[in-house]
Amino acid sequence: MDIFEYMREQNMETESPLASRLRPTTLEEVVGQQHIVGKDKLLYRAIKADKLSSIIFYGPPGTGKTTLAKVIANTTSAEFKQINATSAGKKDMEEVVEQAKESRGMYGKKTILFIDEIHRFNKGQQDYLLPFVEDGTIILIGATTENPYFEVNGALLSRSVIFELKKLSKEDIKVLLLRAVTDKEKGLGSYNAVMDEDALEFLADVCNGDARAALTAIELGVLTTDRSEDGKIHITIDVASECIQKRVISYDKTGDNHYDTVSAFIKSMRGSDPDAAIYYLARMLYAGEDIKFIARRIMICAAEDVGNADPMALVVATSAAQAVERIGMPEAQIILAEAVNYVACAPKSNASCESVFAAMEVVRGMKTPPVPTHLQDAHYKGAERLGHGLGYKYAHDYKNHYVKQQYLPDGLTDKVFYHPTDIGYEKTIQEYFKKIKGESEEPKE
Repeated sequence: MDIFEYMREQNMETESPLASRLRPTTLEEVVGQQHIVGKDKLLYRAIKADKLSSIIFYGPPGTGKTTLAKVIANTTSAEFKQINATSAGKKDMEEVVEQAKESRGMYGKKTILFIDEIHRFNKGQQDYLLPFVEDGTIILIGATTENPYFEVNGALLSRSVIFELKKLSKEDIKVLLLRAVTDKEKGLGSYNAVMDEDALEFLADVCNGDARAALTAIELGVLTTDRSEDGKIHITIDVASECIQKRVISYDKTGDNHYDTVSAFIKSMRGSDPDAAIYYLARMLYAGEDIKFIARRIMICAAEDVGNADPMALVVATSAAQAVERIGMPEAQIILAEAVNYVACAPKSNASCESVFAAMEVVRGMKTPPVPTHLQDAHYKGAERLGHGLGYKYAHDYKNHYVKQQYLPDGLTDKVFYHPTDIGYEKTIQEYFKKIKGESEEPKE
């Protein structure tokens, strides 16, 4: 390391953001995540014993994935290398692997490779690591905000232990905030700042379990607030609200929080809870979700979960989808709210949905039988000679515009796919079927 590299690292230690400076160096300093780093837990024991296998940390931003990797770096006897998948490539991994081989061969030392944002690597880049993880050349620590079962190669997953990190609790965030304003070595203790209790409560609540967001806000507050007459920097509720600007919503439009929120949105409409459905709609809109995506989900719910119990639900949802494209935000939120409330309050039936699933299962599971001869097309030349269309009964020639005849192919005549419920308009359908099928099938006079 030359003098310039040394000075750069020294400056980073003192000038880097508070969230980076305040990272713990030992397991005892870690706040939260006791379900994986508690003293009787596997990860704690493995780190203490310096017996790590390849692992993947998975969780929302600001929950300590990189922090735990740094703790491991400070406690292990192995060489520790770090790269970020957003900027690194195969060449960077090749250099680490070569160095790992030298350390292992010459000094018998293991090498831990920490890859932040590992889900950013494509399949080929992830595959490159496999043989070196397999033979122990490197111990992999991956960190990702995305579900690793979707974003990380199955082969790497099978060679790794997955630890899911949870959002920090409100009390955990309070501990970190108080540590930030009192720690004179790594924190802001030298500024002689004090936090009002309501400001502490507010920041711990609005950061939504994201330690980085909380620490960034308190750092901004301390550095931009004038001292009072008593010589102290007072972080009041007003200062705190200015620093955070608005509630931090943990919502990545391509990640797990996105799918969890959408899932809750759909299930609330399906469960006829308009209040919950509107809440999740607001949460998505607040986070900047694509209004066309939201409209598509409402249309799907209208067809799948309301169905013919209220056929107007799909009409309303489709109209709303067209309207939001033409109007845009912020007025689109009103249109979406109308559609959400209609679908949530509508009577529910998945009978139509189940009917097509059942029919698809039959189609998949058997050879395709021929269409009954009397239903085949009789309008082309030669059809009559082949018997196509002969014997077909035209429904409008009969009472109630209904006549009983075979419509399903041979071998399937006993199948019933659509079972209308007695809810909403499907009750009308039931009654109509009973009427037309119960009366005589005499021709019209």
